[in-house]
Amino acid sequence: MFKILDRYILRQIVLPFVLVLVVLTFALEIPAILRNGEDLVAKGVEWSIIARIFMTLLPSQLSLTIPMSLLIGILIGFGQLSADREFVALQACGVSLMRLFRPLAFIAIFATAFSAYETVVALPDANQTFREITYNVMASRVERDIKPGVFFEDFPNLVIFVRDLPPDGGWRDVFLADRTRPAETTVYFAREGRIRLDREQRLVQLELLEATSHTTYVGVPEKHSENAFASTVITLDPKMVFKDPPAKGAPEKTFAELRATIAELAAQGDPGYLARLMYQQKIALPMTCPILALIGLALGASTRKDGKLASFVLGFVVIFFYYLLLYSFRAVALGGRFSPEWAPWVPNIIMGAASVLLLARRERLADQPIRLNLPAFGRRNEGATATLSHPVPRRRIVLIPRVSQLNLPALRLLDRYVAKEYWRVVSVAVLSLLGIFYVSTLIDLAEKMLKGQAPVGVVLRFFYFQTPQFVFWVLPMAVLVATLVTMAVMTKNSELIIMRACGVSLYRTTAPLLVLALGASAVLFALQERVLPRANREADRLNRIIRGFEPQMSPFNQRWIIGRNGSIFNYDTFDSTASRFLHLRTYEVAPDSWRLGAMTYAADATLVRRSADDPTVSLWAGHQGWVRRFSAGSPKAGTHLLEYEPFTERQLTLESPEYFSSRPRDTDQMTYDQMLTFNELRSYIDQLRASGANVVPYVVALQRKIAFPLVTVLMTVLAVPFGVSGGRRGALYGVGIGLVLALGYFVTMSVFGAFGAGGILPPALAAWAANLLFGAAAVYMILTVRT
Repeated sequence: MFKILDRYILRQIVLPFVLVLVVLTFALEIPAILRNGEDLVAKGVEWSIIARIFMTLLPSQLSLTIPMSLLIGILIGFGQLSADREFVALQACGVSLMRLFRPLAFIAIFATAFSAYETVVALPDANQTFREITYNVMASRVERDIKPGVFFEDFPNLVIFVRDLPPDGGWRDVFLADRTRPAETTVYFAREGRIRLDREQRLVQLELLEATSHTTYVGVPEKHSENAFASTVITLDPKMVFKDPPAKGAPEKTFAELRATIAELAAQGDPGYLARLMYQQKIALPMTCPILALIGLALGASTRKDGKLASFVLGFVVIFFYYLLLYSFRAVALGGRFSPEWAPWVPNIIMGAASVLLLARRERLADQPIRLNLPAFGRRNEGATATLSHPVPRRRIVLIPRVSQLNLPALRLLDRYVAKEYWRVVSVAVLSLLGIFYVSTLIDLAEKMLKGQAPVGVVLRFFYFQTPQFVFWVLPMAVLVATLVTMAVMTKNSELIIMRACGVSLYRTTAPLLVLALGASAVLFALQERVLPRANREADRLNRIIRGFEPQMSPFNQRWIIGRNGSIFNYDTFDSTASRFLHLRTYEVAPDSWRLGAMTYAADATLVRRSADDPTVSLWAGHQGWVRRFSAGSPKAGTHLLEYEPFTERQLTLESPEYFSSRPRDTDQMTYDQMLTFNELRSYIDQLRASGANVVPYVVALQRKIAFPLVTVLMTVLAVPFGVSGGRRGALYGVGIGLVLALGYFVTMSVFGAFGAGGILPPALAAWAANLLFGAAAVYMILTVRT
């Protein structure tokens, strides 16, 4: 069926195509693994369900990475032919470009069919399955969503706070505030609690054991009710947990469902732009593969020794241009200014015409690169020589006195050579992976942009603040791939053999790689300490604005907070600039047991002065409020009111304003800096530990902030023996090995992190387990490899 030439070209393209497809798809899976994998394991979700969740994400990523991988695979394969001067031989034998397109047509048809299946069949089913699985998982694991030391407010008009999660399930030391009735507030203090779910009966109940309740009434401050229960049950609305499966959107619908939707919307007088556009887009997207194959042939078929690295850059530039056209015309079509039936096809038409022009130019100039000639200003002729009219001046003899110098270690020729090759691969890998994240994120936000919910300025700011996180994700993988490729290329070119013959050991050869890996580790640590906390907070805020989510707790809407002494504060508003509360409520916990010791209410509270003895404490002036104090009563009564005292103005001793102004909760938005007196994450852990809460997940996160940046050094040491042993198979073999190593590391880190958060392993061991395992393997392999 295929001649020798066809089979040879296919072998040159298929391996890069598959490797790039796997690498790019895995790169898009990394954020999902880091964000969701550890939480799912910690919640006790079965491994089969976790695997299903990640498998349902593959079709959406494959629909994006298949065209990319086809183009880059062709460019890499042809780049190898160019580097080996095989195109010179093909051209000398009279092989035309169209003859070379025959094997490309086969792989393009295969990619088109694969992409069509992913877009038309697998993607709708996977999207809907993912949404249903995540709903079911979250419903069945709602009890585990409540974390110690964090106020849980997902139930409307209910706030739950627990101090500890026992290993056998349930909650310990439970505080619950119930505001389902507008005119009253009931708070519960319970020794134990749990949530009971009955999916068949669609029943959701909160059970509290050894509980006391206190009810206050708006407008009647002197009225108060209290009760004690050995056990009490609060029934919730089942719709808050047992949600109906989400309705299918346009991307999740089949052709038949889209046709029905278009007809239904037309009957209602709705033009149905999105449904009509999606119908055509499901056909147009797979047809991109043959066009990209033509472009790859035109850009890659050259007799120049351009190599492979530039192929990545060329490929991503073309892909970015394609998606820019796609979503620009999509925005115009959804705005009613262009036909939605033609919008998905316009990028294909433009790219197809460009491919024909590039092929025609390549036929005429087979030995020249395709480039744009820009006008040069002030350029000199570098080859100009001196003429007789401008004689060369006579050289002057200058005496330079020789003085003693301090000889410092300097980069040798070998170091510069290895570092240069390594830096080229790192740069291309980082830029390529960043391009993947930018394109995938842009596609994810495209619908919000097209609907006008996300202004372009907000999206650009989001990308700006999200870039440090992207770099934090891709830099370890780029370092790993760069080490593997550098060592593999040097092995394949017999450079390592020559170095050994000259007395240069493998350890000395890889010394600059270790130095650069240490630099990358420092960059990672600096990012997480100095850049990521602020950047992630701002990126999260902008992301919530783009997607229309409720903003996270801020100094103005964080209405529940735990004090340093265990007291619970609740307020309607806190103005950090004026240091003023509106409707402040304080629940003081009794020192001898988990019960309400005192309750204070102030309609208004303002800062008076800071305490001279303790800078963490301040004096506040409360206005128009009351104080209730309680004492322990009989087991049946629980507590009883000891004193009620209304006041017009009263001095209150509370935490300083900074305590209420900034309370970070996400460990990704905190720092680890042992050189500073104030440490956000350490301070937060100390606060939780003082309140008796479970601080294990935060200790794991604290340890990981030191362990993770060292991954670049670890992966460099591990990659050297792999690159040397597999170098004869080429750089692409190194990329494949790098993929396996990176996948293994991230999965191991997530699994052991979940074990640590769940209390199965000590926090320090859980955070360092992946480094210890891979480090031991690296030391063993580097000591056994021939140096």
